[in-house]
Amino acid sequence: MTAGRRLTPGLLAALGFITAVGPFAVDMYLPSFTQIGTDLAAPASSVQLTLTAFLIGIGVGQLILGPLSDRFGRRPVLVIALAVFAASGVAMAFTPTVEVFIALRLVQGLTGAAGMMLARAIAVDLSEGETAVRALSLIAMLVGLGPLIAPPIGGAVAAIAGWRGVLGVLAAISVAMFVLAVAVVPESLPPEKRHAGGVAGAFARYGTLLRDGGVRGYVTVFAFGFAAMMAYISASPFVGQTVLRMPPLVYAFGFAAGAAGIVLSNLVNARVAPRVGVRRMLLVGVALSVVASVALAVLALTGALQPATFILCAFVLTSATGLIMSNASALALARAAAARGAGAALLGSSQFLVGAIASPLVGLWGEDTAVPMALVALVASAVAAVVVLLTRPRPLPAA
Repeated sequence: MTAGRRLTPGLLAALGFITAVGPFAVDMYLPSFTQIGTDLAAPASSVQLTLTAFLIGIGVGQLILGPLSDRFGRRPVLVIALAVFAASGVAMAFTPTVEVFIALRLVQGLTGAAGMMLARAIAVDLSEGETAVRALSLIAMLVGLGPLIAPPIGGAVAAIAGWRGVLGVLAAISVAMFVLAVAVVPESLPPEKRHAGGVAGAFARYGTLLRDGGVRGYVTVFAFGFAAMMAYISASPFVGQTVLRMPPLVYAFGFAAGAAGIVLSNLVNARVAPRVGVRRMLLVGVALSVVASVALAVLALTGALQPATFILCAFVLTSATGLIMSNASALALARAAAARGAGAALLGSSQFLVGAIASPLVGLWGEDTAVPMALVALVASAVAAVVVLLTRPRPLPAA
């Protein structure tokens, strides 16, 4: 832990807010896609590219900014990146064409990556043991909540103020995030702990990290655990409303149950993991993910899936994801202590890469069956389970 600095509740809340903006920027404007295409006279494929550009940017941006923060410190990288993120967010609300929109979304992804990635690195820089686990549980909770609650919030704003109103709200949030970072977030990596081998040497740390079986394993478990939940989130609207014909209120309750699962599992983890062990809680999360995915697959394949069982499986799956994300990130970053920015970048980039691959797979067989959703979730959970069982890293050397 950095001398003279500590992770206070206020700073943790600020880091949580900074972390949450990235997922909100991904999902909040999704309900406005049709309206955006109509107003900008753009085909659906071009509007979809605005999301693709952001996801590419946020994946690549983390890989670039992580090593830079190991070399130059967390705060300057965070503040500069969030300044550009806020400026591009304001400009995006006034975008005249879909081409400009796509370009600005790419810039937002590249710079917004700093918030999601560096919040984890800063939290672990300034804490250890129980405090670190609690901090990462909060961050994992907010990252997982984003895809669940952002679309309905965006839909409500769009109904009142249109799609530019949604972008205006996101712009205001991004400006607030930048101001908060400047005012509250300290430098957590003192000069004597920064990588001294130049920028190229900082990027070379990726090779060192990936040669560590523990880092490699926990990053993989983190990504595939998240992918299982993304399979549910991506397919949930057509499975719930088209396949199961759930009334709007019942479907909304089911989605809220998923969000509650993320919150509850991380609250439990923050209290239990320091006592029973982070790896043990990770194993519990992976086991629950497999159980929920197997149940979904069996029910979908036999035609026995009903609204009640769908909601129950979703609750268990999202709860499991909360445990997986918080504990896998804690274990990976503990092993990446000498290059924590790069380690956080690997976590975030793998999450978006694998999640982006899982999401479109659930629609390959059409929108009249829940089988693809269940099978994608099951494969992702099974990969996470196999990898976590094979990951038996050597103990870290004493500090």
